[in-house]
Amino acid sequence: MRKLNRYIGRTVAGAIFLVLLVIVGLDLLSELVDGLKEIRGDYTFFAVLKYVAMTSPGSFYDYLPFAALVGCLSGLGSLASSSELVVMRAAGVSTWQLVAAVLKPTVLLTLVGLCVAEFVAPVSQQIAESQRAVALQKTASIHSRHGMWHREGKQFMHFNAVQPNGVLFGVSIFRFDDNRRLEQNTFAERAYFIDGHWTLEDANVVDLNDKGAKKQHFSQLDWDSGLSPDLLNILVLDPQDLSITGLWRYASYLKKQGLNAGDYELAFWNKLLQPLTIMGMVLVAISFIFGPLRNVTMGFRVFVGVMVGIVFRTTQDILGPSSMVYGFDPIYASVLPIALCFMAGIYMLTRRT
Repeated sequence: MRKLNRYIGRTVAGAIFLVLLVIVGLDLLSELVDGLKEIRGDYTFFAVLKYVAMTSPGSFYDYLPFAALVGCLSGLGSLASSSELVVMRAAGVSTWQLVAAVLKPTVLLTLVGLCVAEFVAPVSQQIAESQRAVALQKTASIHSRHGMWHREGKQFMHFNAVQPNGVLFGVSIFRFDDNRRLEQNTFAERAYFIDGHWTLEDANVVDLNDKGAKKQHFSQLDWDSGLSPDLLNILVLDPQDLSITGLWRYASYLKKQGLNAGDYELAFWNKLLQPLTIMGMVLVAISFIFGPLRNVTMGFRVFVGVMVGIVFRTTQDILGPSSMVYGFDPIYASVLPIALCFMAGIYMLTRRT
């Protein structure tokens, strides 16, 4: 049975890995084509290639559930087409033993993907985004396309670029009074974090009141803010690009600031529960192979896998925003599609055993 487990594991894992390479390769090619439109100044073709390469670890984890579904359909389907599954069943191997043999390599791939998503992808994505922003900062469109906004109390902040070492470029700070009237503008070429506090460099401060405006220039100016370099490393990324711990930390920070953290909570639960998503997809794939897709062509199996993946993702995309619109906990938006996959897979497998 051990040799049989290894054989099934190699077949399924190889199919999943091949599907993952194809999907990630297509995604990176699309990113490269989009990046070519932004080439100007210091942002050269090689800078685009570097950016695409450094964002690839995030794509690996994002597409793993889809690759697990299509890969299992392809790998197990090839065994079914060659009647190897029939021989295994005739030799006394139960359906659930075959399920366990398929799940073992899938669990290993899931653990590898989880480590990539937690420790590799956020760091490489943050470095890639900051390098691109710095390269594009010298162009006129950086302020509108690649900057980022943040609110802290009565202050609204805009940064052109954030570097991982606690350095900000193009800092704009707008402070409002209790009546939401602008009372101070601060513009600085750069800000850096040393010994627990921020210092603005080459800063212009404009104080506004009923009598008019007063402008002052400072070569260096202390800036009191609750932001830290760690939080800024989170702020520069989209929620889906953050690590699980980073999502939880930033969602807690937003709640303390009285801001809506729904996007980050939803991304947190989606990432935390992604291993269960992969297991659910694999169960659905196995149930299809032992059921309606036993004797169909490989192309049809891939087509079914793509359609199931699209339905699953569409369900997630509908439930996610709905949780923020209607006010129910984002965890339910993440759990419901996964639970449906498990119930459908177990139900169809139980009917066949």
